[in-house]
Amino acid sequence: MDETVDTRDEEEQGDASPVGEIVDWVARGIIEGRLQPGDDLNSVDLAKRFNVSRTPVREALFVLNRERLVDWSPRRRPRVSSMTLTEVREIYQLRVLLYGQVSLAIVEQATAEDIESLWRAHRRLADAAAHADVDGYFWANVAFRDEELRVSRNGIFKEVLDSMRMRTNRLRHLSTSLPGRMQRSCADHQRLCEAYAERDGTLAAALNRSIVLTALQAIEQAWETEFVKG
Repeated sequence: MDETVDTRDEEEQGDASPVGEIVDWVARGIIEGRLQPGDDLNSVDLAKRFNVSRTPVREALFVLNRERLVDWSPRRRPRVSSMTLTEVREIYQLRVLLYGQVSLAIVEQATAEDIESLWRAHRRLADAAAHADVDGYFWANVAFRDEELRVSRNGIFKEVLDSMRMRTNRLRHLSTSLPGRMQRSCADHQRLCEAYAERDGTLAAALNRSIVLTALQAIEQAWETEFVKG
């Protein structure tokens, strides 16, 4: 992977504050599957891990609760949240609509330099796929999607997609980890880049919608396994 380009998502990079560090660590643990639905998040243990008082821990857990990665009910210990298949489908149905429009905007707005930046992002995907690096592919895919939003130059699309970013990344990592998904995803993204380069908005929109729907179908097929249910 190109070491001169940081492909990490904001959950990974975060900010330097204690609250941000705790949010990043817990969010990454949930997204990458080290923390499973129903796992307790002990505030005392977290305070010791980060050498802070319980105040920033509570603030971090509040942020994660707001992002729906953590359930924190009154008089109960915070724990990693679970999701229903209905919620998953609703998120992906919205993403299907939005990414179709993102592709149309890219074809309309992108410069030659923008198209090359998407190809560079795809090359990082291909490199991670070639090394069977699930986490590397996932974060490179996050970076590809971020680049699409930048190139589309539509702030509303970004605002809406960012509002469900952590929940979506949790599902996207699951999809990436399923057998055969990296290779299929990488090939699909190559075809998408080709459509962008050819300035074929209809094809690009169809491909992007198909990428999202294919990921949803993979999640649906895996949903009843113990790994998904936690």
